[in-house]
Amino acid sequence: MSSLSSSPQLTPSILAEQHGLSSEEYQKILSLLGREPNREEIGVFSVMWSEHCSYKNSRLELKKFPTTGSKVLVKAGEENAGVIDIGDGWAVAFKIESHNHPSAVEPFQGAATGVGGIIRDIFTMGARPVFLLNSLRFGPISGDSLRARDNRQLFSGVVAGIGHYGNSIGVPTIGGEVYFDPSYNGNPLVNAFCLGVLKHEQIARGAAKGIGNPIFYVGAETGRDGLAGAAFASRELTEESKADRPAVQVGDPFREKLLLEACLELLASGCVAGIQDMGAAGLTCSTCETASRGGTGVEIDLDLVPKRSADLTSYELLLSESQERMLVIVHQGEEATVQRIFEKWELPYGLIGRVTDDGKMKVKRGKDLVVDIPARTLADEAPLYQREAATWKAPAPLDLTTVAECDPIIVLHQLLAHPSIASKQWIWRQYDHTVQTGTVVPPGSDAAVFYVREANKFLAATSDCNAIYCSLDPHEGAKIAVAEAARNLACSGAVPIGATDNLNFGNPHKPESFYELRAAVEGISEGCRAFDIPVTGGNVSLYNESQLASIDPTPTVALVGLIEKREQITTQFFKEPGDVIFLLGELGSELGGSHYLLASHGRKEGLPPRVDFEYEKAIHKQLLSLIRAGLVRSAHDCSEGGLAVALAEACFGDSNKAEVKLFGACIDLGKKGIRDDVALFNESQSRIIFSTKAQQVEQVEQELQASGLPFTRLGSVTKETILSIQLDEKEYSWSTEILHQSWFKAIPHLMQA
Repeated sequence: MSSLSSSPQLTPSILAEQHGLSSEEYQKILSLLGREPNREEIGVFSVMWSEHCSYKNSRLELKKFPTTGSKVLVKAGEENAGVIDIGDGWAVAFKIESHNHPSAVEPFQGAATGVGGIIRDIFTMGARPVFLLNSLRFGPISGDSLRARDNRQLFSGVVAGIGHYGNSIGVPTIGGEVYFDPSYNGNPLVNAFCLGVLKHEQIARGAAKGIGNPIFYVGAETGRDGLAGAAFASRELTEESKADRPAVQVGDPFREKLLLEACLELLASGCVAGIQDMGAAGLTCSTCETASRGGTGVEIDLDLVPKRSADLTSYELLLSESQERMLVIVHQGEEATVQRIFEKWELPYGLIGRVTDDGKMKVKRGKDLVVDIPARTLADEAPLYQREAATWKAPAPLDLTTVAECDPIIVLHQLLAHPSIASKQWIWRQYDHTVQTGTVVPPGSDAAVFYVREANKFLAATSDCNAIYCSLDPHEGAKIAVAEAARNLACSGAVPIGATDNLNFGNPHKPESFYELRAAVEGISEGCRAFDIPVTGGNVSLYNESQLASIDPTPTVALVGLIEKREQITTQFFKEPGDVIFLLGELGSELGGSHYLLASHGRKEGLPPRVDFEYEKAIHKQLLSLIRAGLVRSAHDCSEGGLAVALAEACFGDSNKAEVKLFGACIDLGKKGIRDDVALFNESQSRIIFSTKAQQVEQVEQELQASGLPFTRLGSVTKETILSIQLDEKEYSWSTEILHQSWFKAIPHLMQA
């Protein structure tokens, strides 16, 4: 074994502490090994027992998610991504993961490599990636303060990085969400989602099986990039190597495209016994995880690893997170075939080791044994913690007498110009959402829709989370994230088939943060069980904090749904003058946690809306019934900004078209007996506005009356570009052309500041 250090002061226990391992964890390591670990082994334990790899602070909570179902082919936690059956022998693999901390350090590369990493998770399963989504959070971008300028730089860099990687590799980015809030100052959230398509028999596994099978390394050469984090509190790095080490990983999407095609060809050849992405913790994670899954051992030689620099230490080679690398376990006798494929795609590769029968992760450097640890100890036996959770106190219901009633004419302009609500075309124009020519509904509607030609299936996808609600009530906010995502799918004509989540929280050692995590997990679990949606996997990102405070709890939920027929695909935009507009659901009155309260009063408070899943499901079922009967021309959920914002957005038409067709609407809400601002801007759940042809109104009303659900015939779409709303004998009217300008130009104007 290699020596610990030339410095007598650097004892194993001190080195372990520098790597973020607690004294209890170090004692457990001593017990498991029966000896003191060396420097490399301490580094290996530190990354494998980190939250990022082991989920040691969250795994017990994650067990609460529903993960089984008749369509689940690969469960959450079994492999790199879950797999769901979509019929006719076809399946989808999808997952969402974060790259928050790297993006805060270097926004372009942090976001770009986040996209690259999630794409590798998908093709590692044997699936061809077909589309991407993202969920982003930043601090406020308005104003001339240093903080606002920093936020604009982060925002611009992240969007450019996402666009660069997805566009270059040829996977379309077709949807997502972006919010801006002071809680994300200095700590942006960058969550990337990818979905791939495969046949059932093409599912690949990340297990090192077959004693004696060769282990190949393929992809980019290993460098020093991505060596940040607790492990590098160590004194192992020389000043020269520190200077030579990028702060975060550096991505090469063109190399990843070659790697993708090579791996899919390799999998199709039947040569592969197991395959694993070198993501978090790089070579360390991929070797010990494949051995643990296979119930085997692995032995590799670091001298055989392709390197960018000959002076890389064993420590650096083991812990580097250089991008675009894979570990492939190959059936004996197929080495020549594998080499031919790698050489065809001009990829660096090396036969670096073999599968063994001793259950250990053994790493050599030539003749020297560097690491000798039971693989299962690293991959599956990390300590699990149940941290202290604070006692939650429900916020007081909003006292409406303390909220001055604002002029709705002004408020609607304010809300549409708020960056969290305003048009996101400044973002998605930087993404190629037309590559692969499968995008049916591009960014801008309630959910994106993609046509998978080989499977003849229409898939809808969305990501959602209102972190304001979660900051006020994490459990209810997480429930609403599931409900809104399902509602967005319903508005597109889809039925949800699976979920993935990205749990973004602060320090789990703080009781308040751990409570938020636990409550959100339970809220998502409750929602997914209610809708019978299995959770296929996801990611936990903790320690999201600035010097000022923790981020608002942000449990992002991404749902995938199926649409039966092309003619059932529905978008949020009004289609023709004369179409009749309905509200399915109650008018609502819940103003707590609303964007109106935030944008017009600068207040983030009150009890957020409540959601009743049985009622919500009934609303979705009824809308889908109308869609399948050909009675719905457009459908749009009421969310941030309430009914008035939803109506305005439906008037704007599809912003992806060369000429945006604007409409108006003539709305009569009747006498409701509540304040006008409450009626127009409340954010009560389970509400959808939809339009239908005038000649179908009688049939629609009969269907709705038979359902027993509340509904209101609101009015009609007009050719004149005026949105008029009558309420309690008052009439408010806006030019939709001017509203559109407020909405469409808000983010470009702020980014030019």
